[in-house]
Amino acid sequence: MSDASCCATGGELSTEGRGSRRVLLVGNPNVGKSVVFSRLTGVGTVSSNYPGTTVSFLEGRIRLKGEQVPVIDVPGSYSLEPTCPAEEVACRVLDDGGIVVNVVDATNLERNLALTLQLRKMGLPMVVALNLIDEARHRGVHVDLARLSELLGVPVVATSAVSGEGLKELVEAIEHVADAPAPQPLEFEDLWASVGAIVTQVQRLEHRHHTWRDVVEEISIRPATGIPFGILVVLASFAAVRFIGESIIAYVMDPLFEHLWRPVVEALSAALGGGGVLHDLLVGSYVVVDGVRQIDFSQSLGVLTTGLYVSLGAVMPYVIAFYAVLGVLEDVGYLPRLAVLLDGVMHRLGLHGYAVIPIILGFGCNVPGILATRVLDTPRERFIAATLISIGVPCASLQAMIMALLAPFGVGYVALVYAVLAVVWFVLGTILRLTSKDFLPEMVLEIPPYRLPSWSTLAKKLWMRLKGYLIDATPVVLVGVAVIGIVNRSGVFESVADAIAPAMRTLFGLPPETALAIVLGFFRKDIAVGMLAPLGLPPLALVKASVMLAVTFPCVASYTVLLREFGAKKTALATGMMVATSLATGIAMNLAF
Repeated sequence: MSDASCCATGGELSTEGRGSRRVLLVGNPNVGKSVVFSRLTGVGTVSSNYPGTTVSFLEGRIRLKGEQVPVIDVPGSYSLEPTCPAEEVACRVLDDGGIVVNVVDATNLERNLALTLQLRKMGLPMVVALNLIDEARHRGVHVDLARLSELLGVPVVATSAVSGEGLKELVEAIEHVADAPAPQPLEFEDLWASVGAIVTQVQRLEHRHHTWRDVVEEISIRPATGIPFGILVVLASFAAVRFIGESIIAYVMDPLFEHLWRPVVEALSAALGGGGVLHDLLVGSYVVVDGVRQIDFSQSLGVLTTGLYVSLGAVMPYVIAFYAVLGVLEDVGYLPRLAVLLDGVMHRLGLHGYAVIPIILGFGCNVPGILATRVLDTPRERFIAATLISIGVPCASLQAMIMALLAPFGVGYVALVYAVLAVVWFVLGTILRLTSKDFLPEMVLEIPPYRLPSWSTLAKKLWMRLKGYLIDATPVVLVGVAVIGIVNRSGVFESVADAIAPAMRTLFGLPPETALAIVLGFFRKDIAVGMLAPLGLPPLALVKASVMLAVTFPCVASYTVLLREFGAKKTALATGMMVATSLATGIAMNLAF
């Protein structure tokens, strides 16, 4: 998957990055371009939007002969005759000039060379990186590099970005091209006839037997076997996320908070006199746990207790786990197959199958999920996907709270929450599709071969996403806990909760004491779900309350992103849908249960 699914920071192409002293990675989607980029630039990268568009690109740096040179990961493109916003941006970046590194899939030379010849027609300094060369060998594809270089008139280097093969030679070729005169533009009359002539001269195919990867590819793409396979992959992925997340909490974060952070907080509490406004803001209130009055990291509602613990101790482990598993699915090459399998289902919601990518991202955190809707083609698709993510896709922290709350009663109750959310999601998606009759073209998506991931690339990608979470989400959680703590001590929540308490039992079949948690859900849904734990509710009541909280307003960070991406009018429309969906779902569950 393209790195355009990572959280973008906005911004513009750096001024120093324009002109010939920069490197442009150009190629079709799914040719390993982003892995080449990661290998060349390391972790010092930034993600931005191209000026005036919602198309994202990555920018890093490479050292060429002692000089730091910008490297631009140009959005994947099949042609220099634009058919989508990503290809328009690719053309605009190329118009500003630079050293072109055309990343080509060695296993699919004919399709890739169409873009190569169009690039050669521009006459820019250029190197061809014949990537996935190891995969080509496994498939019995052999390419005559010298002859291909002669026909194209530019250097050709065989690479395998995952293993690092050929990367040193690629950098040397870039340095050579940087100091050499630009090649003469390559002229041709018929693009595809020229491609065919080149492939005939440079490519040799050998018979080979099917491997286990070929068998898995066929199983995972055919609907009869691919859908059961996809269900197993998704279930295994969530099992892995839960196992990794719970292990990090149990063996790393909880011991750190208990043995290292608790003494610091208790010393601060004593220094502040055990009470007062500043004490309540920073440390929070003492609570009674098992008959003992103490500071509880999950319930004290202090910035340095609940704020830090929820963000770092309870949520971050699941974010790490989710993005680690997602990175593996991305780099192995499974996500495009899942998109193709789900394309028919997603069309019923007015979306392409590729919308499953931002939706899956939303299960980690709604913020990158909403931002990732930029990869969709139309504003209509983006709005539908973002609304569905905000309402029907619980983030990792909310899922963690739901699992912690309901798992002791049995996994069936956890499954019931997800089942109800799925029904809500499909019903709302169908309504959104029926209220918008815009034409939705068929999805055209390249299916890459299965590949073994690069663990160093996975680690860099995980760190980039985790850094985004720490920078974007953690401050919001701390501020949210502070606001909740202040408002909670002012008595406003109790007043509002008392006013809606009669409706809780009448409409939703919930006891009045759940009203406070529902009201708090407008600020932090995960914390609100956690507040249901000490109420001693039966499991079905917990299911109803958890679902209602899940489909109300998203967190403050997600809400801010919605405003920034779609404006006040559409955000207000999405907000009305959230409120109506929550009320309707609560009433329906009360009647059903």
